[in-house]
Parts: sequence; structure tokens; C-alpha cells
Amino acid sequence: MAESNAPPSAATSAVAKVENTAELSFGTEFDETEIDILSNAQVAVILQISAQHALIRDEELDDVYKKTQKYVERFNNMKNPEKDNQELVSELDNLKRALDTFRKEKEDGEEMALHGFEVAALMNLVATDTMVEEAQALIPSLSRFPESAVDEILDLIRSTMIRIVSYGGS
Repeated sequence: MAESNAPPSAATSAVAKVENTAELSFGTEFDETEIDILSNAQVAVILQISAQHALIRDEELDDVYKKTQKYVERFNNMKNPEKDNQELVSELDNLKRALDTFRKEKEDGEEMALHGFEVAALMNLVATDTMVEEAQALIPSLSRFPESAVDEILDLIRSTMIRIVSYGGS
């Protein structure tokens, strides 16, 4: 077979972006400016509200919807059946906003922030007894922060979880 000396086309020469969550490297479809990453708790509330509206409209939910709802409920660590959806949405939005705006200055003066992936992963994985080492093992990219900063982040999540799971309202 003859070799071609023609330059490769843009399509064949484009190097696929290597995805690596530890390095916060994602495909272009996950560009932070284009999507908002949700936690399981946020998706659970959205699906629950949607299911309630479907029930009111006498609509049946399809199997994929039911399976998705079951999955997020199974892994939703921020829930309280005694709180209404608005309280949960408010708490989750406040936590997400706090994590989205969390900043730590490095020794060189550069400011570090949590990536959207880290925010969602923290909201999904953290329990009230999660320690810094465990969080960094589950979300390796957190190791770029000093341990004190990760502990500060975990404290934000712990306090929100306590407010959500405590009975008697806010």
C-alpha cells in the first residue's frame, strides 16, 4: 500500500483529550462553562418533584425514570422525609453555592477553587464522619489543597448534612 505524504486532516490529527478525574481533565462535553453538575441529592429532589407533578396530571412514569429515581435515592446521603422539598432544595443550593465559591490562596498567591466535578463528588460521597484522607482518596484532585482547606470544605458539608437530617425544620 502506498504511503501518502499529504498532511493529516484536522479530524484525524486532533488528539482526543485524555480524561482523568484526578487531574480534573474531562472531555470537551464537560466544559464547566456549559453545564452544571448536579449531586445525587439534587437529582433526587428534582425527580421527586417531577414525579409528584406527573401523578397530579395522571401520567405514568417510564421504567428508565423509575430506575434513575431509585438509583439516586439509594445513593442520596442528604435526605429527610420530614422536610419539604423547598427546604431541601434551599439547603442543597446553599451548600453548592458555598462549595462553588470556596477559594483558598496558595503560597504563591494564586487562588484555588473547587471544580464542578469536585463539588458534585463531595456532595455525593461525604458523610458526617468523612475525614480528609478519605475524601482525598475518593476524590484525588483534592490533594492539591492543603489538608486544612479540605477539612474546611468537609465542615461546610457536615453542617449542611446535620441541618438536613435533623428533625424539626431549619
